[in-house]
This record gives sequence, structure tokens and C-alpha cells, in this order.
Amino acid sequence: MPLLSLAIGLSALVAASPARADFRVCNATQNLVGVGIGYRAKAGWITEGWWHIEGSSCKTLIEGPLSSRFYYLYAEDAERGGRWDGPINMCVAEKEFKIAGVTDCVARGFQRAGFQEYDTGEQASWMVQLTDESATEGAPAAPGTNSQ
Repeated sequence: MPLLSLAIGLSALVAASPARADFRVCNATQNLVGVGIGYRAKAGWITEGWWHIEGSSCKTLIEGPLSSRFYYLYAEDAERGGRWDGPINMCVAEKEFKIAGVTDCVARGFQRAGFQEYDTGEQASWMVQLTDESATEGAPAAPGTNSQ
């Protein structure tokens, strides 16, 4: 099974659509993908999921101007079982979730997953594109892009 990687870039889809203020994830694979996002809120760390994104489509995970500089993403290919992950551990659940806090995941009845960090540079909008291109072993995931 090929390694899954994150590919980023301004696509024709983004160029053809009006500028939006939000955090979007585009699924460039042909498979259904489940996505979770993590971020720091005023009350502390929050993780949320699952957004189900069909192949060759996009979903907005956070609507409106982004309020944090850093966002964290974890995704799983629902059909092939691969995943897009990173080194930052946060909590997820089997079903739809919104979890406060990122510590003691298992003790609190959740699972722990490795999320990839995205530094939005305090932009109002950001887009991450998930692809199934082979990745070079040990290569860091590519950063997201300002989608304006």
C-alpha cells in the first residue's frame, strides 16, 4: 500500500472560487476520508471530528476567519486504512466527537492519535489537500496554504 502524504497547493478549484475565510480540507483521493481537527480555544485544547469527505471533494471544518495561528489535522482513509498523521498527540473517538483536553486520552475513554501541525501564519483562511502520492520516508508533511 503506498504511503499517504499531504500535498498542498493552490489548485484551479481554489483559484476559481471566491475568497473565503475558513479552514478547508480537500480530499484529492478517490476514497472516503475521515478527518479530525485540533486547536487551542480560550478554554483550552479542543479536538473535533469526524468530517467525512468524499473523494475529489472539499469540506469546511471551521467557518469564518481563523482565530488561532496553529491548527492540527489527522485523517484516515476509510476504504484502504491508511492515514495522514503527525507527531502531536491528541484525543479522538470512534464516533463523532468534540473533546476538551489532549492529555490522558486512553484513561478518559478516548484513543490517542498523532496530528500534523499547520502554522497558518495568522491568515484568515487555510486549505489542506490530502493526496495518496507516495511520500519519501522520513520527509515532513508539506504545510497548508493560504487559500485566498
